[in-house]
Amino acid sequence: MTAQPAPRDDDRGGLRASHDDREAVVEQLRDAAAEGRIDLDELDERLERALTAKTYAELDALTADLPRPPAPADLPPLELKGGLHGASRGPGRWEVPAQVIARGGLAGVKLDFSRAECRFPEVTVEAYGEAAGVTIVVPDGWVADTTAMDPGIGGLKDTTTQDRLPGTPLIRVVGSGGMAGVVVRHPNRWERRKLASNPPRD
Repeated sequence: MTAQPAPRDDDRGGLRASHDDREAVVEQLRDAAAEGRIDLDELDERLERALTAKTYAELDALTADLPRPPAPADLPPLELKGGLHGASRGPGRWEVPAQVIARGGLAGVKLDFSRAECRFPEVTVEAYGEAAGVTIVVPDGWVADTTAMDPGIGGLKDTTTQDRLPGTPLIRVVGSGGMAGVVVRHPNRWERRKLASNPPRD
């Protein structure tokens, strides 16, 4: 049997779209409405068409008149330094780059992915516990790989599960625990309660 050539980008219109493809267009439409580019009536109409779209061509038609979102590769690495006062990112909505560097310093760093938006299949987190430690909070359904982590003196505590949901990224943690260590976990009871009481806005 002769192998069929892979479709070019300009030939993809007739290909079937996935759930993730439809969801990405839904998010782009909601962002456009929030920015005032389309009104609410038009948003409802386009959302309905996006959720029932079967091909890339149908999805592309819904965003053809909207600015294209920045490519994930355009996002620079995020570096958090605990310093004297500590540093954190999350749990609010933020866009995850392909690389995050967390240095505990003297006051610690907390990196919370609970409501983060990630377009990458894999994210590398360089965590250095140093004197005050680094805490990484991973949502349920996301998976962390800490096998390449050096526990150092402070150690590594990873209590996350390996129950990965489709379409979620792998958080690959590397670096060193340093003096205070690195903790990788899912949200605790208090954090879950706080998230539940503050639902995300569309």
